[in-house]
Amino acid sequence: MDEIRSQLRIGIKNYFEENEKESDEFISGKSKIPLAIPPYNWEEVWDSLDSLLSMKTTMDKKVKQFEKLFAKYIGVKYAIMVNSGSSANLLALSILSNPILGEQRIKKGDEIITPAVTWATTVYPISNVGAIPVFVDVNEDDYNIDPEKIKKAISKRTKAIMNVHLLGNPCEMDKIKKIVKENNLLLIEDACEAHGAEFRGKKVGSFGDLATFSFFASHHITTMEGGMIVTNNKILYELGKSMRTFGWVRDLENKNEIVKKFPNIDQRFLFLHSGYNFRPTELQGAFGINQMKKINSLVNIRIQNSKYWNDRFKEFSDFLKISKFKKSSKISHLFYPITIIENNFFTKNELVNYLEHKHIETRPVMTGNFVKQPVIEELKYKTKGNLKNANNIMKNSFVVGNHHGIDKIRRKYVADVIIEFITKKIS
Repeated sequence: MDEIRSQLRIGIKNYFEENEKESDEFISGKSKIPLAIPPYNWEEVWDSLDSLLSMKTTMDKKVKQFEKLFAKYIGVKYAIMVNSGSSANLLALSILSNPILGEQRIKKGDEIITPAVTWATTVYPISNVGAIPVFVDVNEDDYNIDPEKIKKAISKRTKAIMNVHLLGNPCEMDKIKKIVKENNLLLIEDACEAHGAEFRGKKVGSFGDLATFSFFASHHITTMEGGMIVTNNKILYELGKSMRTFGWVRDLENKNEIVKKFPNIDQRFLFLHSGYNFRPTELQGAFGINQMKKINSLVNIRIQNSKYWNDRFKEFSDFLKISKFKKSSKISHLFYPITIIENNFFTKNELVNYLEHKHIETRPVMTGNFVKQPVIEELKYKTKGNLKNANNIMKNSFVVGNHHGIDKIRRKYVADVIIEFITKKIS
């Protein structure tokens, strides 16, 4: 058996090494530059296969090890892994809606302020727990929620702020934290797109009552599907562990104390809270452990790509608006965003079509202005202000890929194609 395992391990390693040689070749104008490439290698596949071979596939030791590694990386005390970033958002809102939190909890009809430019599964959980999303406008330069707009949106029913560090751009957390403190609000950070991003030297995800991350295949690190909730609050942590898995008591620190109160119920199937089945697998845990060894280098590649493109596009500031690196922030772009400044020479769609023709994949900035999406008719919601910037982003912004597979040759090609297009149009 050991010999068979050794052969499998060597075979998987050789397969990935050969595949990497083939993928390294880049032919200008013919090779595709995709939006994303999952950043895993043979190590993740082998450790996942090891879980399959050992018949230990559901949440266990590897998941717990990944949780500890990720909590340490973010700089918080606790982490709860779940099966997706979307589940992380739903579980986070459900934790904060639990009756044991008393009057501080989110109740039906409470309002939660959130940015208009966002992702769908940031919005849905707010509605799922019976709260009302209140959409406010974002900044044009970083696509993030505008703190001044938050202030104007606060009402007697406001219970929380759910900010989004969109595309790895850190929000102005000093201003947001001040608003939260002054108004006694809960704070949920959606950091699903912002692994490694920092504000004033602190990792995003370490500011809120709860914060969420996604490990989808296109993200900075991946468990293919998967997500994480992080917190410094032990009560929320214990509640989250229970609600992640049906609401049972198996993983709780005070399990024995609870079991004594219900001696006639099998402690394996003792349910304390309403909950979900958001358990991740050991395969995902295996991925996560190996990804943590690579996260700094993977994030750094994205940062260097963004800085390179920012530098190349400086001379076209009359036509392109880009996210600038600030002293207060460390940007960790999920994708590289570009906003076209409306002009008489070309439109966003013309540039996007040209890039696609040159085999450079593009996509909109997340959902654009979510209020413009038809699903909004199914939701009870509010808006505050005219959402002018959100509308402009939906009309004039897009992203290109920014990942470990974009090397110096590929990132130069992307810049050359964009500059070539603009130069032709304005000459």
